Amino acid sequence: MKFAEADPNEGYFISSYDENTLQVNGKNFNSSLIIASKQLKTDWSPRSIETLKADDFTAIIQLKPELVIIGTGNKLTFPPVETYAELIKLGVGVEFMDTGAACRTYNILTGEGRHVVCGLILSA
Repeated sequence: MKFAEADPNEGYFISSYDENTLQVNGKNFNSSLIIASKQLKTDWSPRSIETLKADDFTAIIQLKPELVIIGTGNKLTFPPVETYAELIKLGVGVEFMDTGAACRTYNILTGEGRHVVCGLILSA
């Protein structure tokens, strides 16, 4: 799905996505990443929701988000709560969504000035 073009000076926005590719500010990515309004980490390790582990949230927690969104692929899948328990302990909201919903929600919340961090899982 293609979105409206975003101004790269305003931060990171998801320009479009499909089954295997995310486009952030016009640049294509084919592997999992973490996106926040002012940071983009393109080396996030999970390749499926089944391989997501607690340590994968360390880079997200360091960004001190008010809300975390995890895009789980083509369908919504929930990992065991132990995987993201640290976020709950810190009082950070966490939502799991299919990747399309995660991309749309991230763009809307970021556009509203919310401090949201989105982890998007793509298969390599």
